[in-house]
Amino acid sequence: MSSTGSSSIHRISDLHAARQAGDRPVISFEFFTPKTEAGDVKLMEVTMPALLELAPDYVSVTYGAGGTTRTKTLTLVDAIQKQFDLTTMAHLTCVGHTRDEIAAILDEAKALGIRNILALRGDPPAGESEFSKPEGGFEFSYQLVDFIRKHGGDFCIGTAGFPEGHLACADGKLADWGYLKQKVDAGADFVLTQLFFDNADFFAFRDHMVNELGVTVPICPGILPILSSKQITRFTQLCGARMPMALQTRLEDLADDDAGATAFGIEYATRQCEELIREGVPGLHLYSLNKAHSVSAILGNLGLDHR
Repeated sequence: MSSTGSSSIHRISDLHAARQAGDRPVISFEFFTPKTEAGDVKLMEVTMPALLELAPDYVSVTYGAGGTTRTKTLTLVDAIQKQFDLTTMAHLTCVGHTRDEIAAILDEAKALGIRNILALRGDPPAGESEFSKPEGGFEFSYQLVDFIRKHGGDFCIGTAGFPEGHLACADGKLADWGYLKQKVDAGADFVLTQLFFDNADFFAFRDHMVNELGVTVPICPGILPILSSKQITRFTQLCGARMPMALQTRLEDLADDDAGATAFGIEYATRQCEELIREGVPGLHLYSLNKAHSVSAILGNLGLDHR
């Protein structure tokens, strides 16, 4: 099955437009590129078929720290679209790329029938603590959004939002939210957020973007199901997400019980999503970590495991 000829490969903005009148938010899952051949096989032969039973609207594939999985990202997106006839978004970062290199990546993506790009500044390469602008490249993600929009290819462009403000933004979250408005003004069609564990942070962020800054594109919360106490501690240290005290205390109790932490993570994410849906979010973006169990359980609890 060719991705370029499939009527099932959509622009994500069109998926949101079609869903506005319905009662089911746009459902999406995120994958990372596996590091091993065995990981590739498990994702394509076990995880993907299990998650397809949940009828997601689209999935996305990350780019790797420092752009290390550039080729594999496009290859995996292409494989998912062809094998499963499912809209798939490729992440793209500024890290380590010149403008010409990014243009070549976009041309390759277009040739493969990839219609959706998540434009990110990206994390520093391994061994580096801070992002540095590549020679001949971009310093900020709004510049990447603008470049993609003007390059051609009619891509639908997503961008990242940070309900608690970006960890690297020394001027605070209001300044960071202003930078997000720049990305939308540059041509971003929708926003996916960084993970968060207190919905109040998301609502304050969304309300500011909509009511104070006039943003009208879909703003979709990103939800990470907790798998273990150790895992979530590492994740929050990397991204700066805050854990409410009650959550932190419970995870300390489950520090030596990964199965218990996973079950608790499913319960906690379900409660988060229930409130988010009641408050009218246009979509739910679930960070799957290339596993089907928690995501399947959450959508089952929500009654969203089918169309």
